[in-house]
Amino acid sequence: MERNTKQRDAIRQVFEVTPRPLGPTEVLEAGREQMATLGIATVYRTINALVDSGWLVPVELPGESPRYERSGIGHHHHFRCRSCARVFEIHGCPGDLRELTPEGFRLESHDVTLYGQCAQCAIA
Repeated sequence: MERNTKQRDAIRQVFEVTPRPLGPTEVLEAGREQMATLGIATVYRTINALVDSGWLVPVELPGESPRYERSGIGHHHHFRCRSCARVFEIHGCPGDLRELTPEGFRLESHDVTLYGQCAQCAIA
């Protein structure tokens, strides 16, 4: 069982107030606003513990390190900004993709990732 510490509380708070998947360095930067002494090793240990407990789930995009988001969000997809590399949640789904599945195959799940520029980067 992990101890509750101010550092771990700060990391959990970052995920509670940020409505998008975060990488460890993003968690570190946001967490240091609450606790200047927060270190990257604590961020990694806490993320791993929160994944093990089911509180966080990894968001894996091809060719990239995982990001993490709160569990229990429900079925959704992601948008990755090509300019700032941040990842955002997309609530919605293209629907039933079984018609795209080759004959004789059984679709079990799908991931959809959109790529482009986020609103902030698009106006820059």
